[in-house]
Amino acid sequence: MGPFAFRTAGRILFGRGMAAQAAGEIAALGTRVLLVRGGHGFADVLAGDLTAAGCAVLQIRGRGEPDLPTLEDALAQAHAFGPTVVVAVGGGSVIDLGKALAALVPAPGPVLDHLEVVGKGLPLVAAPLPFVALPTTAGTGAEVTKNAVIGVPDHARKVSLRDDRMLPDLALVDPALTDDCPRAVTLASGLDAVTQVIEPYLSAKANPMTDALCAAAIPRGLAALARLMQAEDAGARDDMALVSMCGGIALANAGLGAVHGLAGVIGGRYGAAHGAICGRLLVPVLRTNAAAMRAAGMDMARMAQVQGWIGAVFGADDPLARFQGWIDVQGLPRMADMAPGLAAAEVAQASAASSSMKGNPVPLDAETLVQLLESA
Repeated sequence: MGPFAFRTAGRILFGRGMAAQAAGEIAALGTRVLLVRGGHGFADVLAGDLTAAGCAVLQIRGRGEPDLPTLEDALAQAHAFGPTVVVAVGGGSVIDLGKALAALVPAPGPVLDHLEVVGKGLPLVAAPLPFVALPTTAGTGAEVTKNAVIGVPDHARKVSLRDDRMLPDLALVDPALTDDCPRAVTLASGLDAVTQVIEPYLSAKANPMTDALCAAAIPRGLAALARLMQAEDAGARDDMALVSMCGGIALANAGLGAVHGLAGVIGGRYGAAHGAICGRLLVPVLRTNAAAMRAAGMDMARMAQVQGWIGAVFGADDPLARFQGWIDVQGLPRMADMAPGLAAAEVAQASAASSSMKGNPVPLDAETLVQLLESA
């Protein structure tokens, strides 16, 4: 076991009913509140509670996965308002937008100074504003990560704004906010959450802290997602919220792998939803990694564990085939529909530069990645 570092959100409040504490917690951090939100009704309740507590509130709506023009427009509004705290209520895309705004409101230079790959990737020169995240989906774990994913249309890429200080000051995770989430969103975000505990567990950068989180979360997440595809289930919602949060903590400390390395490029080029892409890539990547690890003579114990957990929920005879069949039956969009005319060779080449690919348990060459994409 080698040396490792571990960081997460300043505070985590988890559990049903925790959202009732949000206004008081936020007001203690600042009274000029930039509220970044999606369509969830709790954002209206929170805005009212904050106003009643004497806070000034500016609401900015996140629509879809944030891109550079959206971020720059929201940043101009934020500068005019002068917030002292930023709050995000929504799915991963909304939380990423809020996290980016909290980081960039105090920054003197242009956004591109700090974006990876397409920009200069410079560290922040000023500390971010206090930031509070309240997730309304169970998928990305963005409430406990140190990066915000931003689309850059001019480069047809999704890249990260990343800094250890971007970890939220408070992650307030109330699973009740995810109740009755639409089925298609539950499926795609749930597959993303499961991927984000499987990839750090298999990652070349895994450590004992992330191992403990992922080993408990992988079987919990698989079972909960299967239950939610059958019926609304509060206990399963609680489990998925916990798994999503654990995935965020794990990926922030142990990295990801080829699923996310490829998904960032595909999402940027074709505009497809991140969770659905991850769901389509998960089984092909597991198969490809298993074959490459076996060929390299690597220890297969962890891969066998993951396949065993999958088999316990979806069928032990060829668990990956069973899991893929279940995903198909649930109606996850096909890759051919999400990314028509997928340029596999270009995607494979572009993904090699992604930070996620560095965590993959075994190096995959361009030819292997092309075959993987074609199988997906």
